[in-house]
Amino acid sequence: MLEMFEYDFMQRAFLAGMIIAVLASISGTFIVLRRYSMISETLAHSALVGVAVGLVAGFNPLWMAVIVSILAAWLIEYLRANFSLYSDAVLAILLSGSLAIAVIIVSLGGAFNNSLFSYLFGSILSVSSADVVVISIFGTLCLSVLLLFSKEFYFIAYDEEVAKTSGIKVKLLNFLLVGIVAIIIALSIRVVGSLLIGALMVIPTISALQYRQGFVRTLLLSLFFALVSVASGMTLSFYFSLPSGATIVISVLVIFIISLFVNKR
Repeated sequence: MLEMFEYDFMQRAFLAGMIIAVLASISGTFIVLRRYSMISETLAHSALVGVAVGLVAGFNPLWMAVIVSILAAWLIEYLRANFSLYSDAVLAILLSGSLAIAVIIVSLGGAFNNSLFSYLFGSILSVSSADVVVISIFGTLCLSVLLLFSKEFYFIAYDEEVAKTSGIKVKLLNFLLVGIVAIIIALSIRVVGSLLIGALMVIPTISALQYRQGFVRTLLLSLFFALVSVASGMTLSFYFSLPSGATIVISVLVIFIISLFVNKR
């Protein structure tokens, strides 16, 4: 098994994958507890718009994905907070609209190629040294913010109205959280793919919740499940020449099914 680490691209992919697993599982815990799971899928499709623009216009697709996904995240939160719209309705509108825009841009620009395929489903071959540096820097910043405001994020997820009356700046922290989630998703699409990153952000937390532990233990379980899923998924991807995103998601689904049966009452 260790022979795969003889290759530089596998070393880069594993490092990036482990960082993504940490970020996705921790941020996903707050998202799931808020019953806002579909935002990950919506922002992933929004990031795909940035990728499409980057491929067609000749810009860096990763940076464009970050910019577009952040703007989409803030738009979602603005619509949710200021208009009489249900959260799931806002997410459904943005999800469908983003995917439609991405398809149109790619079709007009003739950018349907292997590069786009790697952004859709993830590819360990596509992770460059520059990607690892960007993921490491921004990942550290995102993780620091998540840990710094973890108590506030948990309080808001538990009861947003009580959090407001307690003096917590709920609106600002909501914008901050969705912005962080947007960055994490944009950074993750190289390894996991825009169509699959939502699963890595949500399923480990749902699996951990089956064990009915406290918040901290649930977060740690989610982190453990995400790390195991990425490690096993990367290994399967290498030895069977499969898209890394698909094998990671299959791994985390297996963990979820096991968790369901282990905790069946």
